[in-house]
Amino acid sequence: MSERVNVDKKSSAPETGAGVPGPKADAALPALGPKEMLRWAWTQLTSMRTALFLLLLLAVAAVPGSLFPQRPANPSIVTQYIKDNPDYGKLLDTLQLYDVYSSAWFSAIYLLLFISLIGCVVPRAIAHYKAMRSQPPRTPKRLSRLPEYGTLVIPADAGIPAPAAIHSAAGLLKKRGYRVEVRDDDGARPSLGAERGFMKEVGNLVFHTSLIGVLVSVAVGGLFGYSGQRILVEGDTFVNTLVGYDQFNPGTNFQSGQLQPYSIQLDKFDITFDRESQGKFGQPIDFSASVTTKENPDAPARQETLKVNDPITLGGTSIYLTGNGYAPVVTIRDGAGNVAMQGPVVAKLQGDNYYSSVVIKVPDAKPDQLGFAGFFLPTAFVTNEGVSFSGDPELFNPQLTLNSYYGDLGLDDGAPQNVFELDVKELTPLNARNLDAGGITLSPGTGYTLPDGKGTISFDGVKRYIGVDIHHNPGQAYALVFALLAVAGLILSLYVNRRRVWVRTGTHDDGRTMVEYGLLARGEDHRLAAEAAALRQLLSGEWRLDHEPDTARPGDSRQTPSSVHENSAGAAATTGPATTPAGPSGPEKDQ
Repeated sequence: MSERVNVDKKSSAPETGAGVPGPKADAALPALGPKEMLRWAWTQLTSMRTALFLLLLLAVAAVPGSLFPQRPANPSIVTQYIKDNPDYGKLLDTLQLYDVYSSAWFSAIYLLLFISLIGCVVPRAIAHYKAMRSQPPRTPKRLSRLPEYGTLVIPADAGIPAPAAIHSAAGLLKKRGYRVEVRDDDGARPSLGAERGFMKEVGNLVFHTSLIGVLVSVAVGGLFGYSGQRILVEGDTFVNTLVGYDQFNPGTNFQSGQLQPYSIQLDKFDITFDRESQGKFGQPIDFSASVTTKENPDAPARQETLKVNDPITLGGTSIYLTGNGYAPVVTIRDGAGNVAMQGPVVAKLQGDNYYSSVVIKVPDAKPDQLGFAGFFLPTAFVTNEGVSFSGDPELFNPQLTLNSYYGDLGLDDGAPQNVFELDVKELTPLNARNLDAGGITLSPGTGYTLPDGKGTISFDGVKRYIGVDIHHNPGQAYALVFALLAVAGLILSLYVNRRRVWVRTGTHDDGRTMVEYGLLARGEDHRLAAEAAALRQLLSGEWRLDHEPDTARPGDSRQTPSSVHENSAGAAATTGPATTPAGPSGPEKDQ
């Protein structure tokens, strides 16, 4: 009857081939509700694999920021890029590739990485806290199965019973940095469990927490920071207001009230040129800007020196020296004889020896607006073909060479223009080398009368200018601190090892104290064998077993008392109970 029932049961299950029964027809996976789906999604998001993937994805997402011009850095370049590439320029703008670091998709990756790291760190921190407060794991029944194992025998005449030996071993391990718990010290087989290396996990937690701190610091800097540029000619003063910047890049949540009302005035700028070496003769080797600063309008003035890679800190901002050049001082009068423009004009560096381009726009000239374009040479030389060039960066023979134009400069329609470029398409030329009037060539103290009664221009002298970058990043200091903490945590996690040690003692029938110990590492630890050797040396020195004699008796199958076992599964199988030191009444039995 039983055979028939079994046959019926087997035949009721469908077979998938070769006589193997297949799955039951009514088997079905349980359906996941909204709560279970959220739990599954949270588990996936907070896994370390996801965090690493998001970190890599964030690095990849930042690549377009270096391939395409970014609107926060220079809006005019982005506008020109879209005009030059009408086919895909607007498409890239729709995909926010000109605002990569503030785009929706970059922010989403950033926030997901932030949440993932928090979800990874918090549970690990709680688990590690519980592990630090818990006692070391219980003593294994067979220490001989541990990766590092050894035995010692204390002679009967040493007068060290098993409880005393276990407490002595506990003291040595505590001095070595282990957290120790002694067990059954009043029994026949006292033992201890010891553990150290908790700083390894602490280092891991510090590293991941610091990454979160770096992300927060960078976000704070992007939200509340700002940066800007300003050109200062000798004698000019910059006041930290929005209208004082030549270019200003605010953070997402920037408020004008964040600007501290400090001021900085450029008194003098000095450059030291190389006058000794042959290969680099005339190259600048040192820059030094003497400035007068005030923290606020009522604060006393201070004399400071601004140098390359040595910024000045004012009002929570760092001011960096980033560029320099010459600024010819000119006076331009219009056709009515009125001064339409007077002062230094910043010359943009273009070549060697401070060869610089010059653009002058005079929208206030009457009856027609005037424009000038040309170049400035600190030390002018002329070739046999009549080509001028600069032979030295110092002001040995300064020369200003210009072409002049009149007409509508296009400044009245409100469209932004580059101050270093002059659009001559809608202008009428007055002076040029290919015209009868020729070009304008001026030396300091000379002037020139424009054709057709359009006015005059004079070259009054030369000043120096500097370009400064101004950065305010409230999260910068925190980012540095967290970065240093991350490095420290990484070092801890790499060089600290989590180890556990167990020691068990017992008394033999002949009065000897038998000791066995074993070590186990959490993860890979190539220094575990050295730790076992150091522990054996400490125990031997404590019990004066440095010259321990061979106490094995004839016919005794147990090992010599001072030998060390390095076990494997095969060694444990061959040695059997003989590798375990004998207790008070013979070999130890499994408990």
